Amino acid sequence: MVLLGSKAPGRHIEQHDFFFGIGTSIKELVPEMKAFWPEAGASLHIDGWREVNTVDGYSIVVSPKGEQKVADEKKLFFINLGGYKAGDLAEQHYTMLSVQTEQALAVQESKKTVFFKTNSITPSTTTKGANAHVDDKYGIDVDDIYRIEDILLPHQKANFSISIIPNSSLPDDEIYLGYFKLDKL
Repeated sequence: MVLLGSKAPGRHIEQHDFFFGIGTSIKELVPEMKAFWPEAGASLHIDGWREVNTVDGYSIVVSPKGEQKVADEKKLFFINLGGYKAGDLAEQHYTMLSVQTEQALAVQESKKTVFFKTNSITPSTTTKGANAHVDDKYGIDVDDIYRIEDILLPHQKANFSISIIPNSSLPDDEIYLGYFKLDKL
């Protein structure tokens, strides 16, 4: 899970997107990241990344297709929440991963977060009112929500499976933050 940044040609501010890939190192994914966001050009960089191994008390295991560790109805979801703060001309975002059996349950879980509960503005004389929401979604009130398997690159979907195995003893994944130039990884 990689947070990419770019000040693409014609843009006034840096923009961001998340890239999901499968590899043995972050450096190995650089060509795929460049192909994922070609219009970013030379400004493409990494602002943070996480090797996803554990989510919500589950172990996340990537296996070659056909060697899936367990058949499980649980799915791994990526959720991008959007919200607003009074007097701040910006949309705030909060991203999360969730293990659930269906998308609707992942949305329900995201709406329990402190972010969702505190990033809404009630209507006033200067605001229309702006509720926290999920930015990217399919048919729900969330900015974005995707099954991770659905947003992998086509060759990764064809070659790998994701297994979700109960395991509450794993430590949290480490998150690496900072400005990482692709050619310096």
